[in-house]
Amino acid sequence: MNKLIEQLKIHEGMKLKPYKCTAGKLTIGIGRNLEDVGISEDEANMLLRHDIQEATRQLLHAFPWMDELNDARISAMINFTFNVGIGTVKKFENTLSYMQSGEWDKAADEMMDSRWARQVGNRAIEVTEQIRTGKWNT
Repeated sequence: MNKLIEQLKIHEGMKLKPYKCTAGKLTIGIGRNLEDVGISEDEANMLLRHDIQEATRQLLHAFPWMDELNDARISAMINFTFNVGIGTVKKFENTLSYMQSGEWDKAADEMMDSRWARQVGNRAIEVTEQIRTGKWNT
């Protein structure tokens, strides 16, 4: 099996971003045809766990004080980071300032008064309520 893996890596190459193969199919990794094969539920969950870890790492690196938030609030901010990326999170300066000082209603109101909230609808309501209340909504 190891020799086959090495041979396939040589023949297929490794691309960590989607590309069109010679047959015109959207492909990733070592020849994974995303159009016809896709990914399995286990693979999707593995990617999700990795992406959550990365969003958490970025968030806590940028804002170490968030490590003190309760589970519902830090999870809301990880959800937000997962959705918009750390660069956009950093632009929510008023929200972050209110959160750091424990002014949860103001922080949630700031988030709801944003283009992000208008774009994502119910997601914004759930995330900001977790920040407002410190409790899980679901």
